[in-house]
Amino acid sequence: MEFTRNNRQLLSKIATNDRHGENSPYFDGWKAYDSNPYHPTHNPHGVIQMGLAENQLCFDLIGKWILENPDASICTAEGVDKFKDIAIFQDYHALKDFREGVAKFMGRVGGNRVVFDPNRIVTSGGATGANETVMFCLADPGDAFLVPSPYYAGFARDLRWRTGLDIVPVDCKSSDNFRITRAALEEAYEKAQRSNINVKGVIIANPSNPLGTVLDKETMRSLVGFINDKNIHLVCDEIYAATTFSSPRFISIAEIIQDMDCNCDLIHIVYSLSKDMGFPGFRVGIVYSFNDDVMHCARKMSSFGLVSSQTQFLLAAMLNDEEFVGNFLRESSKRLAKRHRVFTTGLERVGISSLKSNAGLFFWMDMRPLLKEQTVEAELELWRVIINKVKLNVSPGSSFQCSEPGWFRVCFANMDDETVHVALERIREFVLQGKEEEKDVSLSHTSKHWRKQNLRLSFSSSRLYDESLMSPAHMISPHSSIPRSPLVRART
Repeated sequence: MEFTRNNRQLLSKIATNDRHGENSPYFDGWKAYDSNPYHPTHNPHGVIQMGLAENQLCFDLIGKWILENPDASICTAEGVDKFKDIAIFQDYHALKDFREGVAKFMGRVGGNRVVFDPNRIVTSGGATGANETVMFCLADPGDAFLVPSPYYAGFARDLRWRTGLDIVPVDCKSSDNFRITRAALEEAYEKAQRSNINVKGVIIANPSNPLGTVLDKETMRSLVGFINDKNIHLVCDEIYAATTFSSPRFISIAEIIQDMDCNCDLIHIVYSLSKDMGFPGFRVGIVYSFNDDVMHCARKMSSFGLVSSQTQFLLAAMLNDEEFVGNFLRESSKRLAKRHRVFTTGLERVGISSLKSNAGLFFWMDMRPLLKEQTVEAELELWRVIINKVKLNVSPGSSFQCSEPGWFRVCFANMDDETVHVALERIREFVLQGKEEEKDVSLSHTSKHWRKQNLRLSFSSSRLYDESLMSPAHMISPHSSIPRSPLVRART
């Protein structure tokens, strides 16, 4: 013990602090999946991963393009003649064709209402690296950014861990569909001022992670007006831009400021191909700033996390193929819409609703009626049951700093159709058996076993039960891992 303590004293504050955010239910859910991953034949009772926002719905389109364009890879007979040119040292400005392809893709995703300058494209190691790079450019240790909540759980790592910055949540309410209001921004800003916190800007995700919603023009203009009045920065994380699958359309901040009288030096965009195209393993992150000094600084910093030239070479060919890009975006939108509809309507049949959404690789599930008490502790008890008994890794709202307990983020695009069916059946059985357990409690003493567990869910809401769902058409899948009497939420 003494040796360990002394050894830690030899390390840096970054190495020994807990600001990474890894010790949270968000990452604990991933660990539960990693230790017991679901497989339809090898491990049918394992945990289904619904906590990872990954887009796996269009890999057939990508595979087809690769087969038809073998010269796009330097590791094929058709592309090997380019191997030396790509493998040798590359300037950290990135390949010209790659920057042009990314700029065109960003424009197309936004409906070609904005022309992005390829010379402002700065590469980074994924959106994680891009967000951190922007923070290093804009603020110093001890400074803070306002972030509307609920917000992406990984922001604790991306924005704070190595930069020494702080996050000041801006509470948004379900009663207003979690809309970002000027009043909420002002309240958070003034609170920070009273605490002598130096606020350097606002960071938003549009489309929202975890809500799956897009910002409207009025809200975005209000945001720009707010940061312009305060003379602070606005960072827009737009990495889910192309996952919008129904109206209203996605609007980039770059479009908004075209017709506003504002200081564009305060506006910065973070982009990535991890979500829109499903390439998180390629680690393609983009910083696009309207501020020349930020752009130049970010480019120098990019040498610490460059995108490999081989990846750039492949993606340059793909992104500059306009026919492919158009077909990909249309088909991706259709498949995301279908998968979203299958999941949300399936849950509605057992009375579980979700926030109305039209973008992202997830939806915001409302489990508040299942909470015995409207507390974070009750939410986490329910989450543990879902992880350990229902065997689904969904992420609790408290991981996203949601001020209202009972919301959960559910990812739907990282699995095949059969796994979707299994996941839905597990949730249905959980809710329906829970309702039956509550009925049994009032009729007999068989509930003693569950009271010993000190766990109990509240199924008192009539929304959560529909007799028609007990028909044979809605019986549980043979792949379900749920025990006959699932543990349910905590009763203290």
